[in-house]
Formats: sequence, C-alpha cells, structure tokens
Amino acid sequence: MPKSFKVVTYGCQMNAHDSERISGLLESAGYVPVVDDEQPDVVVFNTCAVRENADNRLYGNLGHLHPVKKAHPGMQIAVGGCLAQKDRGEIVKRAPWVDVVFGTHNIGSLPTLLERARHNAAAEVEILEALEVFPSTLPTRRESTYAGWVSISVGCNNTCTFCIVPALRGKEKDRRPGEILAEVEALVAEGVLEVTLLGQNVNTYGVEFGDRLAFGKLLRACGSVEGLERVRFTSPHPAAFTDDVIAAMAETPNVCHQLHMPLQSGSDRVLKAMRRSYRTDRYLGIIDRVRAAMPDAAITTDIIVGFPGETEEDFQGTLDVVRAARFASAFTFQYSKRPGTPAATMDEQVPKEVVRDRYDRLVACLEEITWAENSKLVGQTVEVLVATGEGRKDGATGRMSGRARDGRLVHFAAPAANDGPGAAPAANDGPGAAPAANDGPGHGNDSIRPGDIVHTTITYAAPHHLNADGPLVSHRRTRAGDVWAAGHAVRTPGVSLGLPTVGVPAPASTAPAACGCD
Repeated sequence: MPKSFKVVTYGCQMNAHDSERISGLLESAGYVPVVDDEQPDVVVFNTCAVRENADNRLYGNLGHLHPVKKAHPGMQIAVGGCLAQKDRGEIVKRAPWVDVVFGTHNIGSLPTLLERARHNAAAEVEILEALEVFPSTLPTRRESTYAGWVSISVGCNNTCTFCIVPALRGKEKDRRPGEILAEVEALVAEGVLEVTLLGQNVNTYGVEFGDRLAFGKLLRACGSVEGLERVRFTSPHPAAFTDDVIAAMAETPNVCHQLHMPLQSGSDRVLKAMRRSYRTDRYLGIIDRVRAAMPDAAITTDIIVGFPGETEEDFQGTLDVVRAARFASAFTFQYSKRPGTPAATMDEQVPKEVVRDRYDRLVACLEEITWAENSKLVGQTVEVLVATGEGRKDGATGRMSGRARDGRLVHFAAPAANDGPGAAPAANDGPGAAPAANDGPGHGNDSIRPGDIVHTTITYAAPHHLNADGPLVSHRRTRAGDVWAAGHAVRTPGVSLGLPTVGVPAPASTAPAACGCD
C-alpha cells in the first residue's frame, strides 16, 4: 500500500505555497494524501519563525506526536521551513523522534531525506545556505481549485531590524517573466480564475535581471492571459513602490483594486530604527495616488506595536496614519523578540503590559475605521468568487462565503431551490427573462459551487466582513466550479529531479526513446 502523508503549515502565504510544493513532491514520489482522520505514515511540519510562540507551537505538537509514533512503527516526522532553517540540529536534540529536518532552500530534497532516514534508521538533517532549485520547478498539489499562488521571487534584500526572514530565505532571487506566465497559464488551463503573485517584496521584482519596471510589466502581461479573471499580489514595500505599478493596476482589467501595503509604524523615528527606508509622508502619498487612480481600491496593511524605544508619542503617530489611511483591514502584531535580529538586542524594550494596552487601542481604532469603510458598501452590488473555508458559521447561518474583487470577505444567503436568479421570472422581466431550465442557483445541477461567481447586494457591514442576505443578482457557473464539483485537486507539473519513489513502481514504457535533441 502507498504511504500516506499530512502537511501541517504555520505562517505566511509563502509557507502555504511551499506546503503545496511539498504535497506535490510527495505525491510525485508515490505518497498519497491522508484520508480524513486516519493516521498518516508521514507528518510534515512546515514552520514559521516570525512569531514569538513559533518554537513552543512546534515543540508542543512534536511532543503530542511522540506517543503516536511509538504506537505506529514506521511512521516518520519531518520538520521544514523557517524555524528548521534557524534551529537546524537543535530540533532533533529537543525531539529526537523527528526523522528529517530540512530548510527553506532544499524543499526538493524531502523525499530523498525520508527514504534515507528510513534506510539508515537515523535522523537526517540537511540545511542548505543557498537555494537549491527555484520552488516553481517542483511539482505542486494546489489546495484550491479556483485560486492559486504563483511565486515570482524568493528571498529579500532588505534589512529590517525586526525581521529574520532575509537570514532564513536568503537574498532575492527572481524568476524570468516567461516562466511566471507559463505557470499562470497552466493554472488557468486547470480552471483557476484567480492568481496571487507572491514575493517577500514583489515590487523589487526584476532586480536580478536589471529591469526596474519589471513588476508593472508583469501585471500588464497577466492581463493578456485569457480566462484569468483576477490578479492579486503581496507584498510590496513602500520604499520601492512606483507609479508605473499604480498605472498597471488601474489599466489592467483583471488586476484587482486591492493593495496590501505594510506600514509597520506611523512614527518616522521608529521607521528609521526599523530600517524601513520610507517615511510616513511617502507612505500616505502612495495611498493618495492609488485612490486617485482607483477610487474603489481597498488598502490593507501590517502594523507592529511596541517596537523597542516606541514612545506614546510614536504610537499616537501610528494612530494618526491609520486614521488618515482609512484601511479596509490590517494585520496587527505585538512586537516580540526574535533571536538573530538586531531589534532583539536593542535597548528600551517596551514592557509587555504597555505593548498590550497600545495594541488594544490600535485594534479599537482600526475596527471603528474598517466598520465605517465597510458600511459604505451597504446597498452596493459586488462580485463574489465563492470560496471554501471562509465562513466558519456558514452551516449554522445558511450562508455561503467568498471574496469580493477588492478582497473583502462576503457572506451571502445560499438560495433555496427555485429561489435564485432565473427562477421563473415574470414575463417582460428585462434581460435574462425566460431563462433555460437549470439556469439559476438551486436548480438541481446548477447549485452554487466554490469557484463560481455570484453578484449580490450588501445588506449589512461589520468590521471584518460584509453580509448579503437578499436574493442573488446573478450566478455564473465556471470551470473552477466544475473542477471543484468533480473533486479534483489542481496539480501543476515541475521538474522531477530524479527523486526516489515509494509504493508500486510504474510499468515500464514500451514507447521508443526520444532522441532528446530538441
């Protein structure tokens, strides 16, 4: 029987996308995803090192798995990602029942390391200091049938004093535009409607091949991919953000009017201490230009509270920028020391109780603003890409959920049978009158599926979501919905790298060998 696997992911979108690569690698090597609550033969932890409790979370989970592994001979545990890159051999010292430790630069080695650990009956630790292969060359098992991440670069050339990522991911490495577009086209061919371009700093894309305007050109090129309906990206750096990107966003129809622009602090003094090479006037100037070009743009951000040396005056500066920027949402963080970063050894570490108080005040200020901004959409009709896992209470409320084009979360009423657009309209009811059978939600095989597109009118706003509790305006079935209904995961091929496989070998081909000269 083929061995089963489960991948547990902590951290950012980069980690989530790396986990898709890990799953694709394991499938290519002959493993199969674990079914429901069955005990997997291989558990892979893809870790994050950004947050203070990352270590505790990992070692706590490893502790829980120790007796499970004892009860299941042959089970293997692997730890990868940023924490593995940082802690290296320390992981097997603290948890000697771990079989494999691999870093951010050698994801492709995982099947080989698992096989070697199994053969040698000993832990395998392999951490490389530089990227082995660009992750996009690895096969991928996508978690979503309708939305996909596409990495355009890895690593970062910045030196923010609070961030350990450059030390763990390395210097920026850029993919060639043709490779990126080929992956986008492959995803669209599988039914994907939305892609998010990923990079630690997407708007410095092109630094390796000397094109300062490469990112804006890439956005425009995505506009020519037939069938691609939505393009997003994360995250840009304010210091490198240029007006050509704003123009590309505004002029390319499938690029969503959503911008995630990390602020981190509204104090110029703190920004300098963070080595963030911009100041608040530049930051707000970018937002002004974005909104001038795209008045409907939703702008989101990251903010850190309690950076070493932050005073009450500095914190008030952050609140001032938040009020001026009118964010649609924000990821907020209480500063925590990360060993290996310059900020960890700075003087004037802010007491935890002060950090917590400022954090609570920031969240209250943000929620007041995001609620007011969301309330402006009440009565408006929005386009929603139906999703899975976005509405945790959907089963109890009878709603479905998805994301509007600007990234806002929308919960909408799931129509009952014969209750949706196209259901027995009155005569002379305008465009769409007298639709064909099964033409609206709830009509047998025309039910709404994840990956479908609906238009719905907002009836209620909250700080973090919108509700649309009236009848749908329209529903469009999509290829992405078809793929979801068929139960197919989206897979994109990569370079096999000659990795070993487990399970029953594939039969030998009887076809004549190609000469390989093309």
